[in-house]
Amino acid sequence: MDGITAHPLDDDARRCVQATADCHQYCIETIVYCRQRGGPYSEPAHLRILLDCAEICQTTTDFMLRGSDLSTTLCRLCAEIAERCAFSCDQFGGERQTRACAEAARRCALLCREMARSALSASFAA
Repeated sequence: MDGITAHPLDDDARRCVQATADCHQYCIETIVYCRQRGGPYSEPAHLRILLDCAEICQTTTDFMLRGSDLSTTLCRLCAEIAERCAFSCDQFGGERQTRACAEAARRCALLCREMARSALSASFAA
C-alpha cells in the first residue's frame, strides 16, 4: 500500500474505532428510516447532520486505523458533530431508530473526546 501500513491500536483506540464505525452505520440506517417516514423526519437540517455525522465517523475511523497524526484533530471534530447528531435525533422522542442513533452518537462523542484528551496528555508527557 505504498508505505502505508496498519497501525496497532490499544484497547482505548479499538473502542473508539468501534464506536465511530457503529455511529456511521446507525446514521446511514437512520437517514433511510427518516426519508421513508417523511414529514419532520426528513427535514433537510436533520438529514444533513445525520449525513455529516456518518461521513466524519467514517473518516475518523479510517484516520485512526492508519495511525494518522491528524486523527486527534478529527476525533475532536467528530465528537462535536456526533453531539449535534444526538441532539437532532432526540427531537423524535421515543422512536426506536432515532433513539438508537442518538445513543450511538453519544457513545461516539464520549470515546472520541477521551481519545483526543489522552492523545493531548501523551503529547505533553513526551
